[in-house]
Amino acid sequence: MTSLLAMVKTYWVVITVVILAAITILSLYPAQSLPVVPGSDKTHHLIAYGALMFPIALRKPKYWLLMGAFFAFWGGGIELIQPFVNRHGEWLDLAANITGLGCGLLMAWIINWFRPINLQGDDNEQGSK
Repeated sequence: MTSLLAMVKTYWVVITVVILAAITILSLYPAQSLPVVPGSDKTHHLIAYGALMFPIALRKPKYWLLMGAFFAFWGGGIELIQPFVNRHGEWLDLAANITGLGCGLLMAWIINWFRPINLQGDDNEQGSK
């Protein structure tokens, strides 16, 4: 488990960009009807945005809170654009996005609290915050 978390902490940029691209593409892809996937639409939003925030919150790079705010605005922008690509934007989807960001942040905080991961060459964790 520690090696997986260390990998997430090391490759947080790549992981975040891939997740953000996947969220954007899947949210704006014009579809005649949404695919049947188990679970609620709001749950999917919560999980996607939680996964988006988790690597950044785990690593805590400089300006990490601004990145989280950017993700909230990005999710809001997607909700505003969706009606133009044959999708439906909803305020509750945005609320689920923001809740997901908070959940990703909370999960990373709990992990860092109970199981701090020190990367090689990362002598000063405080300096990267």
